[in-house]
Amino acid sequence: MDQRHDLELIMRSRTPIIVIESQDEARVLELFQGIAIGRATDSYSPLFRWTITDGLQRIDISLEPQSLNSEPTDVLKHIRAVSKPGTYVLLDFHPFIGDPVHVRLLKDIAIRYRKVPRQIVLISHKMEVPSELESFCARFDMDLPSEEERIRIVKNTINQYGADHPGSRVQVDPKAHQLLVRNLAGLTYGDTERVARNAVYIDGAITRSDLPGVMQAKYELLNKGGALQFEYDTARFNDVGGLTRLKKWLVQRRPAFRAESGAAHLDAPKGILLLGIQGCGKSLAAKATAGVFGVPLLRLDFGAIYDKYHGETERKLRESLKTADVMSPCVLWIDEIEKGIAGRGGETGTTQRVLGSFLTWMAERKSQVFIVATANDISTLPPELVRKGRFDEIFFVDLPNVDVRSAILSIHLANRNQALANFDISGLANEMQGFSGAEIEQAIVSALYAAHAKSQPLATEHIREEIGLTRPLSVVMREKIALMRDWAAGRTVPCD
Repeated sequence: MDQRHDLELIMRSRTPIIVIESQDEARVLELFQGIAIGRATDSYSPLFRWTITDGLQRIDISLEPQSLNSEPTDVLKHIRAVSKPGTYVLLDFHPFIGDPVHVRLLKDIAIRYRKVPRQIVLISHKMEVPSELESFCARFDMDLPSEEERIRIVKNTINQYGADHPGSRVQVDPKAHQLLVRNLAGLTYGDTERVARNAVYIDGAITRSDLPGVMQAKYELLNKGGALQFEYDTARFNDVGGLTRLKKWLVQRRPAFRAESGAAHLDAPKGILLLGIQGCGKSLAAKATAGVFGVPLLRLDFGAIYDKYHGETERKLRESLKTADVMSPCVLWIDEIEKGIAGRGGETGTTQRVLGSFLTWMAERKSQVFIVATANDISTLPPELVRKGRFDEIFFVDLPNVDVRSAILSIHLANRNQALANFDISGLANEMQGFSGAEIEQAIVSALYAAHAKSQPLATEHIREEIGLTRPLSVVMREKIALMRDWAAGRTVPCD
């Protein structure tokens, strides 16, 4: 839809007050100026802008601001006293709108609109209109830049770089250019221009190396609540021992998620739920999923969402999910999901609303957001979350078998620059029966400390000593783990 056309329709509907929540202040003013200039003579009315710093200024023609009307009460009294039509754009009026005097003045202006059509436009990043004024208001939502507009912004940035650097030409990788335009979606005009400029000006080129920085900048611009975290380093599945069935499942679905040619007939995957024993690689698998798909990884912290004030928890969740939608394509990692939606004592009402909002978003979302939810306590998960259709698949991450333990040992020793030929990998793996991946890594870490204290290079015996000193979770929590395995049998897909 044409934004200017839509705004003009609202203005012609004779609504006394128009409310616009937008960060793109300059673009909104351009729309109003374009409408003012393009109107026919018989319907023309002057256009004014007010700020608390400059006062009232006519902007359809170039006039100096009237500083005597800089106070909110003064400008509203001035507008009420004017006997001629006009459009008055009040910028950042949100701190003053709740004042009883201002409410009455705005109501006076609105009530007398039929006699003198003075139209008030309130522009701010957020505007809560008092209930007394709601019946006089219409809201207008500014669209974010379309794909065509983003292409034009990037093109203008490239041209500007050439003007600023005579004799230089921006090197453009066509595929990277396409991805850049797509990844700029969801930003305002001003932010789109700034991020595009940074991508071009940093090296005079548009290449794939620019994309991680673009996504990081986009996340920082969008995430205001703090409940989402941008995970800068995603793992590779080469760093994950085992999980062979999960790896195969993800690789099969990668073309559909990335909308690659030849996969258009396939439904894009929605997400997976990883259940299992603590320390066996669920969180690492979530990070590696983003690496397989080649997209950013966002982590949703349910603990940061919950708020003591009524309605704030749900608002934070909606904003976090909206940010994930705008960041798409991406992987949304929800760690220990049961802690956020499986009941929180006296907050059961809030928890139920959070669960309802989350399930609604899962069912209705159109964006390319792949969910990886991890859980340790299966029994507390609500049935409406784990039913078929919410997630594409539910995987169970069990304790590693001997082959997987060998792979995990090799990975952690190699990561610490240890020559694998110097260790009895097979023997150590057999002795680590019942160890989780985290416990295997910790045994190596402790063995390195022990070897360093003795001024010796790390050897098999150092690790074997640490194995003897460790009581793995499979021993300490034997009964609970047995119940978990019994529940998972026949209900979930093993990762190995």
